[in-house]
Amino acid sequence: MMDLSTSLLLGLVILAFLWRKVLRSNDFPPGPVPVPVFGNLLQMDFTNPLTGLRKFSDVYGPVYSIYLGFIPAVVVRGFKDLREVLVTKGVEFADRPQSRIADAISGKKGLVAAPYGRGWKEHRRFTLSTLRNFGLGKKSMEQRIYEESGYIVEEFKKNKEPLYDPHFVLENAVSNIICSIVFGRRYDCDDSTFRDVLTLVRENMNMATQFWAQLYNAFGFLEHLPLPHRKIFRNVKTVNSFLHEVLMEHRRTRVPGEPRDYIDCYLDEINTAHEKSYQSTFDDENLFTCVADLFVAGTETTSASLDWCLLYLMLYPDIQEKCREEIDKIRGTRDHIDYDDRVNMPYTQAFLQEVQRFASVVPLGVAHSPINDVKLNGYTIPKGTAIITDLSSLNNDESQWKFPHEFRPENFLTEDGEFKKVDSFLPFSAGPRVCLGENLARMEILLFLTTLLTHFEFHLPDPLSPPDRTPVFGISQTPKRFKMRLVRRT
Repeated sequence: MMDLSTSLLLGLVILAFLWRKVLRSNDFPPGPVPVPVFGNLLQMDFTNPLTGLRKFSDVYGPVYSIYLGFIPAVVVRGFKDLREVLVTKGVEFADRPQSRIADAISGKKGLVAAPYGRGWKEHRRFTLSTLRNFGLGKKSMEQRIYEESGYIVEEFKKNKEPLYDPHFVLENAVSNIICSIVFGRRYDCDDSTFRDVLTLVRENMNMATQFWAQLYNAFGFLEHLPLPHRKIFRNVKTVNSFLHEVLMEHRRTRVPGEPRDYIDCYLDEINTAHEKSYQSTFDDENLFTCVADLFVAGTETTSASLDWCLLYLMLYPDIQEKCREEIDKIRGTRDHIDYDDRVNMPYTQAFLQEVQRFASVVPLGVAHSPINDVKLNGYTIPKGTAIITDLSSLNNDESQWKFPHEFRPENFLTEDGEFKKVDSFLPFSAGPRVCLGENLARMEILLFLTTLLTHFEFHLPDPLSPPDRTPVFGISQTPKRFKMRLVRRT
């Protein structure tokens, strides 16, 4: 047996050998000095890392590297370099990096975490086509949103308390839109099972970005230890059980060739491949992951945006009144606004986009990765390197905004009060991996909010003690839960 001194020496030699692997080459982006084993993990505040990422950028520039354990990652900030990653070289950076958390959840299948290639392309194309067939971008989708808006208004009117927490009603309504397309059904607000599932999804969106999840990504041997990251897997198991029940019900009740929703269309696609005996990327595993991806992505970010909208309407009553006046003028004697009316509602559109800018609802997007070695800003980025796209860096760029650090809808208005497009505003990312639900999300946010402003006024519980605006960081940033004082409009 080796004595203690020999064991320590051997350990140091092994550690030194391993650590040589994380020394940056001259043409790799610079960054903060990593410490052995942990890299830069201990230098970051994972409750909200955006401030730390900005400070690193102040020292090392808009393209720099950090180490998550032994794993290198490149952070990209600012419009010029983000545009190159997402658009100019969008295909070259269209892959996804290795992630133990993502692999455990999706198994490299589906729409979000799947690697760039034939399978992902076929599934994205099929999903976009199927969503359009079920109303995406059409009047039929507007009608679904109007109907769900009615349920929100009913639930709000049921409230008898002086203060009201709107979060779950909004989350339930948003989720019902994607559920109607994917599952072919909606869920009532008093469905406790559905409420629990949405709560677990929201928890995972937060925990997936936290320290313990990143530590597990760096060190896979932690998988079975009783550490906080295990809760992610327990939550996934519960959500997956719910989705398995939905899929089993579809298999029992579907009529081939007569699809009711996305799941039926996908099952028809699998059957076609079997009947014609051709090699297909459409299978049961991909079906399950696509359903999970659509359910989660179609719920969390849009409901977070609506939460932020109500919070800012309360905080800025003058802005709330301007939006309401514009909506009332365009609506006239009709029950609701049509989505096409948005072109005549510059101030309301500007408010909605200012909410997404100021709140940075999806601050880091989803990590990218180059499909081959690629040049960026003079540096060489090796194939497979994780690329963290700091989209939040665009939202306070003093070179891009009239009022970068203030909540002002005027950031999206011309001097004449006309709505304007801002190229550096990328709340849904851009390029080949742009969010495929962008158009649906925009439609939902506008129609839900205009309906609510038609029926209610929203007031702070105590104007002298406004709610805490510090976001809860996650894949999507949400406001801390808040209550509001509802006043019905006559």
